[in-house]
Amino acid sequence: MQNGITQAPFGTLPDGRQVTQYTLKNNNGMIVRILDFGGIITEIHVPDRDGVFADVALGFETLGPYVKDSPYFGALIGRYGNRIGKGRFTLDGKEVQLTVNNGNNHLHGGDPGYDKVLWTAVVEGASLVLRYDSPDGEQGYPGNLVATVTYQLTDDNEIVVRFHAVTDRPTPVNLTQHSYFNLAGAGQGDILGHEITIDADKFVPIDAGSIPFGELAPVTGTPFDFRKPRTIGERIGQPDKQLRHGTGYDHCWVLNKPLGERGLKCAVHVIEPTTGRVLELFTQEPGVQFYSGNFLDGSLEGKGHPWIFRSGFCIEPEHYPDSPNQPSYPNTILRPGDVYETESRFRFSVAP
Repeated sequence: MQNGITQAPFGTLPDGRQVTQYTLKNNNGMIVRILDFGGIITEIHVPDRDGVFADVALGFETLGPYVKDSPYFGALIGRYGNRIGKGRFTLDGKEVQLTVNNGNNHLHGGDPGYDKVLWTAVVEGASLVLRYDSPDGEQGYPGNLVATVTYQLTDDNEIVVRFHAVTDRPTPVNLTQHSYFNLAGAGQGDILGHEITIDADKFVPIDAGSIPFGELAPVTGTPFDFRKPRTIGERIGQPDKQLRHGTGYDHCWVLNKPLGERGLKCAVHVIEPTTGRVLELFTQEPGVQFYSGNFLDGSLEGKGHPWIFRSGFCIEPEHYPDSPNQPSYPNTILRPGDVYETESRFRFSVAP
């Protein structure tokens, strides 16, 4: 044990490089395991209201599926989380064409994105610091980008994720963390009974290709109103065009905070009533993508379970999708001399 962090081999990549898994443990017995490959959170062990621990993160026991088949389970996402329409945008008067990997669109940094690269890992005190040097032209992105992600597990049962990036040319940056959660325990059925609250008066409507129209729509009177606790499954089957476009919930919510406000804000609160486990997301980001596991179909298995339809949910702190093409959205262009910094915290607790 070194400052609460241990490490062990987790397999070998096809090119022979070794992947390492780091285990973070706090004084409450909470355990988080993270790979230097993709910065992937493979396990999160937290107690229920009776003190019984369970792993609440979807994932795999071995490296192979993370390399080949994983739908971003637990991964770091970059250079741009979410979608960019047709992988194309104009930057300083010049058109930039990214690779497309989601129909006609660019998703989560392309293939491979930051979820499938080996980061350089260093243990600094009680923190795991990962660095990736993304070269100019990778997946079509301009500029050399140096991205650093710091993971820390606190005694408040918080997983702290801090992003830092610098560039030598203007480039879009929108980094996020893509864990899938099931607070009943990974593999313990679907997540439709989880009660979720999202502090957002508006969301980002999308077309059939999951690209925004450019407007920010009120949640009032829609299945997207989670300002008071609602179960995920309560309205997911309603005949709503936006639900059809996302095949369920796969949208960005516009958090209730002034643009440019950098303080950490509780954006999402989730409770699983049977176990009492609670997850809260605190973030500096202006939005959060809530995804209800709509494309899980049971074809992938891990930890002794098939990952069935809606067996996990994601709450991804981020800027809005397709922002490089939407001038009214908050800026996502990082320029030389500027620093990209953002922090999010995933806090676990139990309800009475």
